[in-house]
Amino acid sequence: MASQPTPPAQPDDDTEAYVGLAADAAEQQARSRGWDTVRAVPPGTFLTMEFRHGRINFQVEDGAVTRCWPG
Repeated sequence: MASQPTPPAQPDDDTEAYVGLAADAAEQQARSRGWDTVRAVPPGTFLTMEFRHGRINFQVEDGAVTRCWPG
C-alpha cells in the first residue's frame, strides 16, 4: 500500500493578528510570512469546506479584515 503524502507545513503565524488590518496590508504581510494563497472574501460568501495547506482566508468588510482563518 502506498504511503500518504506529507502535506507542506503551515506558516507559524497568529491569524488573529490580521484582524483590523487593511486588506492590502494584510495580504502583503501574509505573503511575506510564507502563505502561498491569500483569499479575501466579503461577509456571507459561500465557501467550500476543503482545507488547503498554505492558504489563509480573510473576511473583508469596508476594506478591513474582520475575520481570519487558515486553510
